[in-house]
Amino acid sequence: MSNTAVDVRRGVDGSVVVQPHGQVGLECAVHFRQVLVHTVRHVRPARLILDLGDVSDVDPINLGTLAALCDLADDHHVVVFMDNSSAAIAIQLTAAGVPPQRLRARRAG
Repeated sequence: MSNTAVDVRRGVDGSVVVQPHGQVGLECAVHFRQVLVHTVRHVRPARLILDLGDVSDVDPINLGTLAALCDLADDHHVVVFMDNSSAAIAIQLTAAGVPPQRLRARRAG
């Protein structure tokens, strides 16, 4: 997320959407993890949706964070989906341990 931000918004259905932008790299790992953990542990939405449509790359540290997020969310009864990732990032996420059923494809159009 160098030179970019993470947007967090609540959906009308009570879900929380987290949308990082650009490269999700080492320089943002701590802040990104804090946002995700806070959302799961304290906000506890029914669904946490990571919109990865504007992400160009994810480094290994953050891939591990996203894989660990799935287990943490399960422990807190929060459903996690990772939406709109590129095919390359989807492959990296599954290789890191993110269950394929958590990944939802890019929306057409």
